[in-house]
Amino acid sequence: MTRTGIRLHAPAPGWSIPADVVVVGSGVAGLTAALRCEAAGLDTVVVTKARLDDGSTRWAQGGIAAALGEGDTPEQHLDDTLVAGAGLCDEEAVRILVTEGPDAVRRLIDTGARFDEAAGGGLELTREGGHHRRRIAHAGGDATGAEISRALVAAVRAAGRDERGALSGKGGGGRRAGAGGERGALSHKGGGGRRAGIRTIENALVLDLLTDADGRTAGVTLHVMGEGRHDGVGAVHAPAVVLATGGMGQVFSATTNPAVSTGDGVALALRAGAEVSDLEFVQFHPTVLFLGPDAEGQQPLVSEAVRGEGAHLVDADGVRFMQGQHELAELAPRDIVAKGIMRRMREQGAEHMYLDARHFGAAMWEHRFPTILAACRAHGIDPVTEPVPVAPAAHYASGGVRTDSHGRTTVPGLYACGEVACTGVHGANRLASNSLLEGLVYAERIAADIAANRTGNGPHARVPEPVERPGGPAHPLLAPEARLTIQRIMTRGAGVLRSADSLARAADRLEQLHADALDALAENGKTAEPGVDAWEATNLLCVARVLVAAARLREETRGCHWREDRPDRDDTAWRRHIVVSLNPDRTLAVRTTDTADFPPTLPQDPGASDRARAGGTTVPLQEQ
Repeated sequence: MTRTGIRLHAPAPGWSIPADVVVVGSGVAGLTAALRCEAAGLDTVVVTKARLDDGSTRWAQGGIAAALGEGDTPEQHLDDTLVAGAGLCDEEAVRILVTEGPDAVRRLIDTGARFDEAAGGGLELTREGGHHRRRIAHAGGDATGAEISRALVAAVRAAGRDERGALSGKGGGGRRAGAGGERGALSHKGGGGRRAGIRTIENALVLDLLTDADGRTAGVTLHVMGEGRHDGVGAVHAPAVVLATGGMGQVFSATTNPAVSTGDGVALALRAGAEVSDLEFVQFHPTVLFLGPDAEGQQPLVSEAVRGEGAHLVDADGVRFMQGQHELAELAPRDIVAKGIMRRMREQGAEHMYLDARHFGAAMWEHRFPTILAACRAHGIDPVTEPVPVAPAAHYASGGVRTDSHGRTTVPGLYACGEVACTGVHGANRLASNSLLEGLVYAERIAADIAANRTGNGPHARVPEPVERPGGPAHPLLAPEARLTIQRIMTRGAGVLRSADSLARAADRLEQLHADALDALAENGKTAEPGVDAWEATNLLCVARVLVAAARLREETRGCHWREDRPDRDDTAWRRHIVVSLNPDRTLAVRTTDTADFPPTLPQDPGASDRARAGGTTVPLQEQ
């Protein structure tokens, strides 16, 4: 691990609270980690950017994949996942997912999640792209994420008290959080024993990781929004931090991700000295409701489950163009379907294709896909009577902060799970409905590791002392309007279709934004005013630079990385991972692994010798 010394330009924390663990994010991964940590007796704080139920999880329509059906096995699930991952999955990580997954889903049901049941009893399972069996459990027809979020939020709220806590401020008197501030206190459970409750800090943007003198995690700084001021910055001091911040879809103009998905966790990890891997593999969901060529922001998703139930992809003439391209036709893995749609669009000069499910009839649409039906009708399209216009849009980051099988990153005490992490499960392309399962399984593994490695017995037994901030200038901030510029650069240069030329243009324009901000700070000490919009834009630029650097380096087409100038998969040269970190001078350090095996992370104890840094080839690059 290299200490970068880089931090966002922000006011010094004006308040702080101690904890055993702080979880950043409130999707399936974050809330599962928090519940398991609390159950192990750890004083747990959840920090979330919006409300507890406003993360990406609630937008998940299709379902959660696990070998729960008759005749299905974890081995079959493993095979489908490896095929979808196009040669870059870490088999050990996938095996953990598929073997621990069924019981993790059962524990989710025990927590209160209610999945749709078949008429004869038991879970009603469906198919999605890349799956050879019906193994997708769903809820509310097409509202699985909303149901999982509801159950987990209820469990988290039950694990704490719904009251405001005082935050310790500088100079004695306590300072209370404003709207969406600290919630909860220690809660007492039955039997006379005492369990640490879960405190939640809502409407709070995490800023940077705190570390102690030995480079171990010491907590996070964060900004609580809604106080009507720019300096609502505080800190949670804890020896363990779990990043579960979700994705970075807002780096593109059109995405299925909510507005809060600005890559904050990946950017924080890079500034802290952590490594990220496989960031070039951004999955573009093939069937997103087409709202026009200039549509920007979050776009409505048309779940893969619609195709799983028999919908057909057709062009304007009604031709099923996916037939003959793959044995599963419309149910091929997402990267193959997205490429099939893009090829047909280019052949015909069309802006979109169509998803035809008129044969479902009104009753099936209303029962099985009520959310999608309502979204389509809200935009003037009735899928009961007409085909739905669809086109690919940014959906899911298969790469992220590099972790091992326990969710540990290359920074001691910093963990990551869910979309922000790169566990090795997804490889070059995520299998449909594996994301919710990965969040569940790896969140549980993280909580077990934190509990097993806790030092001492009392509350906050080892809350480390953070190192004081260096005296030099912090990382310059971009003006909020740069967000739109970054999104358009990325969409044009690093979207579904990429080439050496398009990526070089994107890199040059991103580098100019980066250089201009650095120059302004160096020459006259000026930077954008600290605030949520500026911090988000700065985070987006950070992850965009890394994504483009990795995409330029990978000179092949594999999974959801499609290079027009390198249309073939090259296992000899590129069946390996690209790993990126941030140097103290803010340049990117890029290297490749020697093999497709997912490399280990650094030892969590800097003096330990049982784990070592992965070998690999360092790739000389100019600042990108």
